[in-house]
Amino acid sequence: MFVVHRIRDFGMDGKTIPGDGVVTGSGKVNGRLIYVYAQDFTVFGGSLSAPHAAKIVKIMTLAIQNRAPIIGLNDSGGARIQEGVESLGGYADVFLQNALASGVVPQISMIMGPCAGGAVYSPAMTDFTFMVKGTSYMFVTGPDVVKTVTSEEVTAEELGGAETHTTISSVADGSFNNDIEALIELRRFLTFLPSSNENIAPIRKNEDPKRRIAPALDTLIPENPNLPYDMKELILTVADQNEFFELQENYAKNILIGFIRLDGQSIGVVANQPMILAGCLDIDSSRKAARFVRFCDAFDIPILTLVDVPGFMPGTAQEYGGIIKHGAKLLFAYAEATTPKVTLITRKAYGGAYDVMSSKHLRGDANYAWPTAEIAVMGAKGAVEILYRNELNDPEKIQKRTTDYEERFTNPFIAAERGFLDDVIIPNNSRYRLIQAFSKLKNKIQSNPKKKFGNIPL
Repeated sequence: MFVVHRIRDFGMDGKTIPGDGVVTGSGKVNGRLIYVYAQDFTVFGGSLSAPHAAKIVKIMTLAIQNRAPIIGLNDSGGARIQEGVESLGGYADVFLQNALASGVVPQISMIMGPCAGGAVYSPAMTDFTFMVKGTSYMFVTGPDVVKTVTSEEVTAEELGGAETHTTISSVADGSFNNDIEALIELRRFLTFLPSSNENIAPIRKNEDPKRRIAPALDTLIPENPNLPYDMKELILTVADQNEFFELQENYAKNILIGFIRLDGQSIGVVANQPMILAGCLDIDSSRKAARFVRFCDAFDIPILTLVDVPGFMPGTAQEYGGIIKHGAKLLFAYAEATTPKVTLITRKAYGGAYDVMSSKHLRGDANYAWPTAEIAVMGAKGAVEILYRNELNDPEKIQKRTTDYEERFTNPFIAAERGFLDDVIIPNNSRYRLIQAFSKLKNKIQSNPKKKFGNIPL
């Protein structure tokens, strides 16, 4: 707390404030040790000097050493210009610690004010980033510089506000209405995470019956296979106390990610959302889910995958944007993951998207389906039109072929016969079956071939 800067130029020799614009220390949240640093915008605009950086590096080093989460409350104008290159060196020191801590302890950034320049790259390297609506901003260069260089006129909110980063860029995982809500939700979020990669997430005492039956799930899937339904209903219904901490809620809405508890155990959820784009996988949803899967795997948090996916999104925009490589990120993440993986197919699981969504072939530990599941290369109508194209001028015959195809090839029992599914379960009993599956996997040990690390298709 007594650290001060060492700058003597630009009249700074007479301006020293103990702490130098950042408060660092440790404490407990729900009885668990955490390390935290909080930048103070009222002191030199929260700008980073070499001593300021050294304080953050010290805290991060202690967090890695003592296996406890790192929380950054960020509010910084960037590098302290009066100090010059030493400030840049300080940033690089912080970035190095972010990289070393990655996968060892959870790193969370809460953006609570304007953050510019180098101040945004450390949050970008952490596991999760949250913002406060109306008061927090993140951008590499501010509106004035943007106007000078590109002639674009843009406000700070449009350029790097909470809405921008939670809906367009995906830089932030969520946003809150004010500082108080942000800190309360941050405390709640921490309860889902382990202290390090050597611990498990806290087990919460659970009063929600394991065998709770949910009759509403029996009618969740519409009779018409082309009608959507809300996958969040399934997530909330099976979760303890119907609690779901969703991440990136307003970005790539065709896939859902976040945390629930099953019988008190923290579980990461990845789920297709039929309400948006029919649940198709596209570039944004693949990236969103892949990063989340890798986080869960790094900290051995079990993953529940809920599947209703008609395939990958077609079109030139997706192909030119690299859907092949981006889709492969999710495929790679699931294939590489050794944490417990349980999959439930509710309706469609078509084509390569079936493989990608934690199929048995990617070492899924328990793979279930509802009776309404359709597992095939493609939908029955499309398949029949290819297989019997010479009969397309006879609608009645095509309809008969389609019905026959559905009965013989798209129902879940075909996949179950091949061993690709472990069971076809009754929807209303899904909660208990999922709890049972994860319970059996608590002592799972699985490892990949010895290597430095895999080369994920970035």
